[in-house]
Amino acid sequence: MYVPAHFREDRPDMLHEAMRGIGFATLITHGAAGIEANHLPLLLDAEGKVLRGHLARANPVWQRLTPGAEALAVFLGPDSYITPGWYPSKAETGKAVPTWNYLTVHARGPLTLFEDAEWLRAHVGALAEAHEAGRIDPWRLEDAPSGYIDGLLRGIVGFELAITRLEGKWKLSQNRSAADIKGVREGLAREGGEARRALARLMGEDI
Repeated sequence: MYVPAHFREDRPDMLHEAMRGIGFATLITHGAAGIEANHLPLLLDAEGKVLRGHLARANPVWQRLTPGAEALAVFLGPDSYITPGWYPSKAETGKAVPTWNYLTVHARGPLTLFEDAEWLRAHVGALAEAHEAGRIDPWRLEDAPSGYIDGLLRGIVGFELAITRLEGKWKLSQNRSAADIKGVREGLAREGGEARRALARLMGEDI
């Protein structure tokens, strides 16, 4: 990933927080069928060293993987089109073009597959616990009949991605003037929507 210095985010705590907050990634692998991409919920371990997920057993990608081959998990956070009309500098010089603001985290590392029922049960339980946290009546694995869960577990294959390289890109108009950044924040807030408001907050203003 191309990351100019002013957009680089390499603080582990920030990267881990973003990965956990987004929770969903594109897993890019290379195997017998070439490059493949699958879109999956991924769970980062407490130490920030391993991503865990699962694939449908019917998905042939897991059978086509080269053992120990590196994979790439791409987490994409809030994003939005940025019009040059939000820059005060446009009115002054006209030197402005459209762009896109976003944040993303790339995690690379080798994949290990798991078909063990206990591993799969623990993983699915942890995944549910992470995403049900804070709900008034959180769903738990034990809420469903054990036989039903056993049947579903037979239909998936688990995996771990041991993170060997982590990159973050926070493209939030850092290359613009303070006045232009303020204009973008205000423009995002006016247009509204969860993603735009999230970007405005990331750019330094509680909107």
